[in-house]
Formats: sequence, structure tokens, C-alpha cells
Amino acid sequence: MPAFAGMTKKTREINMPPATPNLAEVSPAPHRRAPTQRRSRERRERILAAATELIAAQGSDAMRMGAVAEKAGISIGSLYQYFPDKGAIIRTLAERYNAQGRACIEAGLAGVHDIASFRTAFSGLIDTYYAIFLAEPVMRDIWSGTQADKGLRDIDVADSRANGAVLAATLARLDPGADRAKLESTAFLVTQLGEATMRLAISVDRLEGDALVEGYKRMVLRELAPE
Repeated sequence: MPAFAGMTKKTREINMPPATPNLAEVSPAPHRRAPTQRRSRERRERILAAATELIAAQGSDAMRMGAVAEKAGISIGSLYQYFPDKGAIIRTLAERYNAQGRACIEAGLAGVHDIASFRTAFSGLIDTYYAIFLAEPVMRDIWSGTQADKGLRDIDVADSRANGAVLAATLARLDPGADRAKLESTAFLVTQLGEATMRLAISVDRLEGDALVEGYKRMVLRELAPE
């Protein structure tokens, strides 16, 4: 998957009077804040990297907070300052994968200008998405467990809705006169079914999984962009 986006913070400005300042009144916080924030971000990323390795090795069900803390090289107390429970870690990883997937969809559909280019772009995106599911054990584990966790189900639905909005906007660009509400509803369903197809495809043997993904592409293209 693509690299994760970082975060930025504003720093305060200290307005110095014309006269010689009283150094005791000048807060040193601006000089300490950047290194502290950087260390905090680095520790958070270390935690997520440790959790990712553990999930890849043993699955999210078997992952324990103590093991995450040990692998990240921090105390269990420090870990809980960043993530109150295992679910919070998994939800953070799920949201990151979702954000990366959405960026991929936006980039893949950006150059679409007619039905033919849409069919090509959409097929390519499905192939890429399937390849990611096959290659990323952490992503497979998180998505296969979405139905068992309400928080993850909510994230899954919100992600499908957001991806559907990108798809609907592309279709509306190709057909400005189309019913936008219908486009959005159909696109939402298409993206949700796409994720369900991927989960099913990786649950069966590879040949059957490949056939399921191809079948999904045929059905969607027949509905959205008939030749």
C-alpha cells in the first residue's frame, strides 16, 4: 500500500516587545513542542507498525496489547495513552487502508472521459484492489472481521459510501443529464458489493476467486457502462 500521510501542527509566535524582554516571562514551550510532537508521532507510527507485523503473523484475534507494547519497545501504559484498546488500533489501520484505497480510486478515475475509458479504468482498479487483498495479510484480516465488530462495520459502510461518491461523480461527468440520486445509490451499492466480492474471493481457492472477481466486473460494467 502507499505510504501513510503525516500530520502537521501550527506553532505559536512570541511577540517580543521593543525593549529587552524579561526572559523569565518568555515561555520555552515553542522550542520544546516540535521535538515532543515529532517523538509522539514516531511512537504512534512504531505502535502501528508493530501491530501490523503481529496481525500479519498471527491475525488480529490473537494480537494482544502487551505484545504490541513489547514489539514497539514501549511500556503498556504508554501504549494505552495512544490506543485505549486493540479495537482502536485495528480501526486506525482500517481507516488508513480506506484512505489509501480512495486515493487510488480517485487517481484511477481522474482521466476518464468516455464510456470506453471508464470500462478500462474500472477494470484496472478492480484488478489492483484484488491484488492488494491477495498480497496484504493485514488488510485481509481486518476486512474479513468487519462483520464481527460494529465499529469496523460502520467504517466499512462509510468507506463504501465515500468511494461510491467518487464513482458517481465520474459517471455524472460522463452523463450530466443522469439522475444524480440514482447514480449515487447505484455507485454506493457497487462499491459495497465490490468489497464483499473481494472478501469472498480470498476465502475460496485462487481459480474460483479469480472467476468471482471477473464475474463482478462483468455485472458492474453491464449495469454502469454497457458497450
